[in-house]
Amino acid sequence: MSLATVAPVQTVDPAARTAGSGLKLALGGAVVLLLAIVSMFVGVSDLSAPALLAGDPAAWHVLWISRIPRTISVILAGAAVSVAGLIMQLMAKNKFVDPSMVGTVESASLGILVVTVLFPAASLFLKMGVASVFAMAGTALFLLILRRMPLRNTLIVPLVGIMLGGVIAAVTTFFAYRFDLLQTLNSWMVGDFSGVLQGRYELLYIVGALTVVGFVCADRFTVIGLGQEFTTNLGLNYNRIMMLGLVIVSLISAVVVVSVGAIPFLGLIVPNLVSMYFGDNVRRAIPWVAVFGAGFVLVCDIIGRTIRYPFEIPVGIIVSAVGSLIFLYMLLGRRKANGH
Repeated sequence: MSLATVAPVQTVDPAARTAGSGLKLALGGAVVLLLAIVSMFVGVSDLSAPALLAGDPAAWHVLWISRIPRTISVILAGAAVSVAGLIMQLMAKNKFVDPSMVGTVESASLGILVVTVLFPAASLFLKMGVASVFAMAGTALFLLILRRMPLRNTLIVPLVGIMLGGVIAAVTTFFAYRFDLLQTLNSWMVGDFSGVLQGRYELLYIVGALTVVGFVCADRFTVIGLGQEFTTNLGLNYNRIMMLGLVIVSLISAVVVVSVGAIPFLGLIVPNLVSMYFGDNVRRAIPWVAVFGAGFVLVCDIIGRTIRYPFEIPVGIIVSAVGSLIFLYMLLGRRKANGH
């Protein structure tokens, strides 16, 4: 074969690849925007586009006071919890963990219970602060247990987190029962956007800012996912980056629990699904995790409001049902890939 017959090697222009990725992300954002518009017109209160175009004061009141705050809350919570799950997986070096499975959410709920018992008239900011401290302590305890584990099997790590979360949840339930706060505790443990109104969701803007911080520090979180020795050899402070991740995960978990309740499995399934399609490049994955998380919760929220209309099923229950099935599929798929 002569050199003239050899086919030239085709190279992909990095700029074209980046542009193509940006276009796909823009399309993903457009889908989320479309879902958000649909979400604003779903509900018991009568709200329609013709009424808005006609300037109906009642329709505009419902839109500004209820529907827009709820939709913004769903988007912020879905994106932030998903990104927190990705950061948690990098910190634990395991793709089968998220804040709702390692004691973070349960610790935040315990913190809210403590401040509710000691300071019944506490503000949301005080509850958020105490819940963040407890969430940070619970997450740090889980990471400490991981360091002491002689064998860190991929499937054992989430089981350890579930057991730790179960112990913390049992303690929380005991004291909630003693102080007659079980009903209040249940409202924190099930994500529900039905009570979101103007003036009662603004704390969620904090998790939006934390999501941006997670994107800015994406490269550092990628490095700590490769281990302490590798991070130190690159001249980075491993403990400082771990503390930053701990603060981001804990604050996001606490703010979401205080504002709308826990949304289980979200931080587990969304990063894994994104990883299947876009790989493990964290800087590239974080925007997709945020977009996919927001869209997924929007879909679940719409389903929860329509499946038993005019009644509403909390979004946490819908996400749990779908998320548990996806989690089981991933576990069985991993076992099959390992030849078991």
